[in-house]
Amino acid sequence: MNYKEIAQETLTIEANTLLESAKNVDDDFSRAVEIILGCKGKLIVTGVGKSGLIGAKMAATFASTGTPSFFLHPTEALHGDLGMIGKDDVVIAISYSGESEELSSILPHVKRFETPLIGMTRDKNSTLAKFSDVVISVVVEKEACPLNIAPTSSTTLTLALGDALAVCLMRARNFKKSDFASFHPGGALGKQLFVKISDLMRVKDLPIVSADTKVKDAIVKIGEGRLGTVLVVDEGGKLLALMSDGDIRRALMSSDFSLEESVLKYATKNPKTVDDENILASEALVMIEEMKIQLLVVTDRDKKVKGVLHIHTLIERGIGS
Repeated sequence: MNYKEIAQETLTIEANTLLESAKNVDDDFSRAVEIILGCKGKLIVTGVGKSGLIGAKMAATFASTGTPSFFLHPTEALHGDLGMIGKDDVVIAISYSGESEELSSILPHVKRFETPLIGMTRDKNSTLAKFSDVVISVVVEKEACPLNIAPTSSTTLTLALGDALAVCLMRARNFKKSDFASFHPGGALGKQLFVKISDLMRVKDLPIVSADTKVKDAIVKIGEGRLGTVLVVDEGGKLLALMSDGDIRRALMSSDFSLEESVLKYATKNPKTVDDENILASEALVMIEEMKIQLLVVTDRDKKVKGVLHIHTLIERGIGS
């Protein structure tokens, strides 16, 4: 049995379903978008079985892209949760056949509240369609299932139409990247747009030494600081230089290397710094990568050390450039 060919056939059938459906999007779809845009309450998605699973995903997508939304199971609605639907809400009901018993049971109650109802079904003469204010057609020529029974192409199309609704709503509301990040503060995008240097920089137990510190003592401090570097400052706390493990290795190649010398002899003078801790961490990562350094020192405008930001911290926290 050639599983590769079966997979290719399945994907082709579902892809063709989407392409054919794209040609058949009509004004009812536009009316559905307008109804949702006019919603003063919540967008509630409901359905049973596979349609319910698709509906739950749709609700999650709407909620994360600026449309307050949640999924309501019809059975739970019949046993008390119907009270979650208000007159200012809009309901999207999903049933491929349009005759799901559990779903059909709640439709009269939904309409009793005069709640706008958007149906997603293949049959515009079905029970669901008759109760709906507008019907988004979900019609497939065949399921990808070899028996043409299991919901495959139909669920793929329903999911895609839900995505299309969400994208239309995003465009209509001019939903921006920053808006998306507001709903995903813990995600990669949220971290890029909201996490600042001040949120991640190390401010305590910094490996700081004075300019007259001997190299041997600075090496001890490097080990204690666990940053691979010591910060060399003057009497007023102003940053003068950095000495890293790399500086020491290079110094060892010198014929006059001495552990008794001042740390300033082998340190890197005028190191790269940033004097604004409110810069985004993602921007700091770009700076670190461009300057080919591992440690960015944060100072005030007078070059006094306030903290340090290590590239490893950025990577561990999932900050991307």
